[in-house]
Amino acid sequence: MLISLLMATMIVMLHTAVDAPAAEVDFVRDVRPIFQKHCYSCHGETKQKSGLRLDVKSEAFKGGDAYGPSLVAGQADESPVIELVSSDDDNSRMPPEGHPLSTEEILTLRTWVDAGAVWPDGVDLAQLEDRLNHWSLKPIRSPNVPRLSDDDWSRGALDCFIFASLQSHGLAPAPTADVVSWLRRVTLDLTGLPPNPQETTDFVKESRKGESAYVEVVDRLLESPRYGERWGQHWLDVVRYADTHGFEVNTERPNAWPYRDYVIDAFNHDTAYNQFIKQQIVGDAMGADAATGFLVTASVLLPGQIGKDAPSMRLARQDSLDEIVNNISQTFLGLSVGCARCHDHKFDPISAKDYYAMQAFVAGVEYADREIQSPEAEAAKAEAERLQERVSQIDQRLASFVPLARPVSTDDADAEVTSVKQNVPVASKRSSILATINTDRFTPVRTTRLRFTVLATNRLEPCIDELEVFNKAGQNIALASLGTVATTSGDKIVANRHEPRFIHDGKYGNSRSWMSSGVGEGWVELEFETEQEIDRVVWGRDRQGKFNDRLATEYRIEAFVGDAWKLLADSTDREPRTDESSKAPSIWIAGLTPEEAGQASGLLKEKAELEAKIKAAGNGQKVFAGRFRKPDEIHLLRRGDPEQPAEPVVPAVLSAIGELSLPEATVEQTRRQTLADWIACPDNPLTARVMANRIWQWHFGVGLVETANDFGRNGVEPSHPELLDWLAQELIRSDWSIKRMHRLIVLSSTYRQSTQHNADAEMIDADVKLLWRFPSRRLEAEVIRDGMLVASGQLNMRMGGPGFDLFNKRGGLSGFTPVESFAGDGLRRMVYAHKVRRERDAVFGAFDCPDAGQSTPRRVESTTPIQALNLFNSRFTIEQSEAFASRVKDEVGEDVIAQIQQAYEIALNRKPSAEESSDAEPVVRTHGLPTLCRVLFNSNEFLFLP
Repeated sequence: MLISLLMATMIVMLHTAVDAPAAEVDFVRDVRPIFQKHCYSCHGETKQKSGLRLDVKSEAFKGGDAYGPSLVAGQADESPVIELVSSDDDNSRMPPEGHPLSTEEILTLRTWVDAGAVWPDGVDLAQLEDRLNHWSLKPIRSPNVPRLSDDDWSRGALDCFIFASLQSHGLAPAPTADVVSWLRRVTLDLTGLPPNPQETTDFVKESRKGESAYVEVVDRLLESPRYGERWGQHWLDVVRYADTHGFEVNTERPNAWPYRDYVIDAFNHDTAYNQFIKQQIVGDAMGADAATGFLVTASVLLPGQIGKDAPSMRLARQDSLDEIVNNISQTFLGLSVGCARCHDHKFDPISAKDYYAMQAFVAGVEYADREIQSPEAEAAKAEAERLQERVSQIDQRLASFVPLARPVSTDDADAEVTSVKQNVPVASKRSSILATINTDRFTPVRTTRLRFTVLATNRLEPCIDELEVFNKAGQNIALASLGTVATTSGDKIVANRHEPRFIHDGKYGNSRSWMSSGVGEGWVELEFETEQEIDRVVWGRDRQGKFNDRLATEYRIEAFVGDAWKLLADSTDREPRTDESSKAPSIWIAGLTPEEAGQASGLLKEKAELEAKIKAAGNGQKVFAGRFRKPDEIHLLRRGDPEQPAEPVVPAVLSAIGELSLPEATVEQTRRQTLADWIACPDNPLTARVMANRIWQWHFGVGLVETANDFGRNGVEPSHPELLDWLAQELIRSDWSIKRMHRLIVLSSTYRQSTQHNADAEMIDADVKLLWRFPSRRLEAEVIRDGMLVASGQLNMRMGGPGFDLFNKRGGLSGFTPVESFAGDGLRRMVYAHKVRRERDAVFGAFDCPDAGQSTPRRVESTTPIQALNLFNSRFTIEQSEAFASRVKDEVGEDVIAQIQQAYEIALNRKPSAEESSDAEPVVRTHGLPTLCRVLFNSNEFLFLP
């Protein structure tokens, strides 16, 4: 009885609990404490694993990288957060460490979500930082130039900013550098080569005239072609230029160098920076074809290096597009947009959608070579057309030496008359059938239709790369472009390789040929627009000579005359085909009179020479500058995975600094043009700032923004923000002239300071960011090598073209044995070296020469024992020291003291001190002048900017 009563009571209580309304879950009272206890350590203010943040309302509902929305109001079963905290799998349950949520806590969260996930505004314990409130994303300001009453040091506005900053920190500028130090500094800085002794002597005299002497030197240096070689190298570092592809195989890019030459030429001609930007993004529309090599400078996996399955190809395509977006954003905008490939940027206001919208601008770019379109290329094509006319004339003349065909149906009398006309014995036969080209000549006949029938082949289905029919005027009237229509017995089609339309498209080779659907048989019929008088048919299996199978060994050529087909030629009167016949010329000299044989031989030789020239012109200079096609459809990818596409996106600029977007149907070139115009717009807050900072950095070693490729929140704020904006505006005001920026900087008092040390100043500003002196730095690897060649008199000044080899091979995975001894082109400036990605030069690579694996906005300066060892003991140093010594002896003779003085003047632009001369004399007398030359090459004075 008691048990029954208890059971009844429990049933009543259970029904009461089920029927009673659930208590309302309050976010602040009930939900937030659960998040605080279990979630904030990994998904709070200081850390957001998987991109998920649960301490701020907007971020919590947005979700993380792996899923969509993490909390779906009203649907606990569809909310990933609920699924993860409820999981029975220890490997996937959240939190991964510590105690899991209790049953009551999970029930509270589920109830809250099912009830609508009410999260009141204004209750968050943390606030999101306004990522748009960042200095680099704000419009460029017009700062007031500081004018201090006690400033008699500044030469212009640039100096005023520096002087004011120094004073505010209790610092003063260093004394002005002596004239020789300034000359050596500015010459190395602008050209990468030291001044010669005569230039030094002249400037010392001219400097007495004052400022005009300095201006003349700067103008001379900026007009030198050496300037573009020096400053082009800076740019190539940023865009990671190399002559190989990188990655596992690292194969050669034999046509990458025209982009390098374009960069050097652009700097030499002071191409306006906004135009420089546009040319590198859409130069194919601006007459600067090689410039778009910028888009594809990065490493890339080639088709043969990736899996052939669709997912692997989609991933490789994403990787290649990612490199283009990274190159554009880092180089021109100073932003790491690529960080948003898998999720919204962790620091900057760049969403994943922004990233893929930028990708859509370049979604039609392929890593590939293409022919350069230039005035020179057009002239070469015009010359090829002129030469082709002569080839046609030669073919017409040679045709008269080809024996007339004598098909079996021709009566003996006609054959005898024909043979007498040609002085050919009746019994002789025409040359055997060739895979490359065959000519069937016959008595002229008027017709509108011609049929070529294959009766047998040497193997498989017959294949013809081009069927040509000539009228008496020597014109190929079979071409589809002239209205001739082709029909066939049946086709074996391989798209873009074997199609019926290729039988008369005017292009030769197996990749543009017709193939019959029948083994050993088939026919092609050509119908002309108007009646023609024809006398010759020319055909071949493969004019390029790569294939000789599928060759018609028995055939008939017929014309429709009157109301019936008339046989014009066939294979019955041709010599049997042998292996040797495949090497025979299309015209046999045998059977011709001595006079005709001589004429034919001369014409054949001339034709071969002309065709070689035509081929060279047709194979114009190519450049690895991308091919452009219909853009891919771009989708937002979850976690950057091509196998998880979300909604499609259209081309659009970064939402933090613009609102420009394009319709999905926008054609490929217009997409890039729009992107280039937006980047190069004076209103873009980043473009001018980024380039002004790069120019400053390349002069002083460190930019006003130390992180030249990152103007985002992870970058370093500018040391002189007002000066940076003033320089950016000055760049725009000067019509984007980079050379004008050089003049402003190198003629300033800031640049003219000495490197004199000040212990008190160092206590305040050890890194010399405030520029209380000129910050000396070691010269780059290229400048050191080039300077040694200048001193030795061995420098080859030839510009442009394919690079010289630093290694015994041009591409591959390993085995790069360095070249040790150089001559000829190997003595050109190092910017012209064939740059193998991921392989540093054996000698000068130790001097922090980048390997082009990543963008190098600023070269680090390391100090290692290997640098001294390389620069003292390498074969290159020994050879250049010997050449340097020979040059000195040629100039001053055998007097040891004179030799020492001349060596110092050439290497260091000064005479040796009495002490230096005294120390050097016994070395030269005992060990020879080359030893002193090696010492000078290893001196800090030679290796550092004064």
